[in-house]
Amino acid sequence: MSTTKKYRFKYWIGQIHLWLGLTSGLFVCFLGITGCILAFEREIENVTQPYRFVEIQNNPFIEPSKLKLIADKTVPGKHAHSVSYEKGASTRVVYFAENPEYYWIVFLNPYTGEVLKVKNMDDDFFRIMIMGHYYLWLPPNIGQPLLASATLMFFFLLISGLILWWPKNKAASAKRFTIKWNAKWKRVNYDLHNVFGFYMTWILIFIAFTGLVMGFQWFAKSSFWIASGGKTLNQFEESFSDSTLVNSAIGRKPAIDILWARTLNKMPGYTGGLEVHVPENKKSAIEIAINPDTDTYWQADFLYYDQYTLKEIEVNHVYGKLANASFADKMMRMNYDIHIGAIAGLPGKIMAFAASLVGASLPITGFLIWRGRKKKSKKSIT
Repeated sequence: MSTTKKYRFKYWIGQIHLWLGLTSGLFVCFLGITGCILAFEREIENVTQPYRFVEIQNNPFIEPSKLKLIADKTVPGKHAHSVSYEKGASTRVVYFAENPEYYWIVFLNPYTGEVLKVKNMDDDFFRIMIMGHYYLWLPPNIGQPLLASATLMFFFLLISGLILWWPKNKAASAKRFTIKWNAKWKRVNYDLHNVFGFYMTWILIFIAFTGLVMGFQWFAKSSFWIASGGKTLNQFEESFSDSTLVNSAIGRKPAIDILWARTLNKMPGYTGGLEVHVPENKKSAIEIAINPDTDTYWQADFLYYDQYTLKEIEVNHVYGKLANASFADKMMRMNYDIHIGAIAGLPGKIMAFAASLVGASLPITGFLIWRGRKKKSKKSIT
């Protein structure tokens, strides 16, 4: 490629970079700041919310149906969604619905049934931050595509930024890796944008990409199609029980208790997370989620049972058994854990925090570079 063509190519890349940055800058800055806040959500909650933990005892856990009955009294008129167990942690009975909309969590001691905390998640700080990060506190059908579109622009900004950063020669390359702190503030600002941007782009690309998988169905399907070698992504579909057999369950122990006990008996000494989903109606199946690593989500097994026959219902979507998951299925399962950095443990979360912080700063430093050049061009004209 000739020098003239290279110049013209970089010029147009620069124009695209500029206008995408000006269009999406505020949204990217917002996503970066809220991303920083959410990076250590679980660690902060573990320190500030003692009711999340209980002292381990030699006594057995109380059955989920009994804990549900205790929790039901604290939030009357609401239907329990799930009962979650974890060794050393309080049991959480979750109440969640979309119409009418509510989200409550009742924390109980799984050994005694003592109610430790009744929490309306609409008042929870991190829940509020999540709703902002996902929907900009707007109706989901408005906020989600708006932020997803800004994320898509940011993804292209990262690619175009790498092209613009790429040095012309070896002499120029040394300046692209270090910040000249003793220079004037305009040069420092320029270096902050370019140098920090370069180092964190490699992390931000993964954060943006996984954000797009969650933000756009077409992007998720396309990514799965590429990862699977041309296969179609099977969307999650609700499993159903045979409601014609409703009378067969009369006089029997609650189905969630039977399946819960059966699951624990198959895993003696299990210390991971175990979540039992309460059927919403007569047609609903019972879902049991078994997660060996409660710091992440991708390794969980999701099992579905008929609430009357207690027979397992086989599924062919991503959220079934991990052993049945293909490479592409596992990539979809890992998506959220990659997005927040949890896939790499605490070091991954630190990297996600640092990258989000730099990502939030890029629109600001980029705007200051653009404004400085604009002022300079006006002076040269006058």
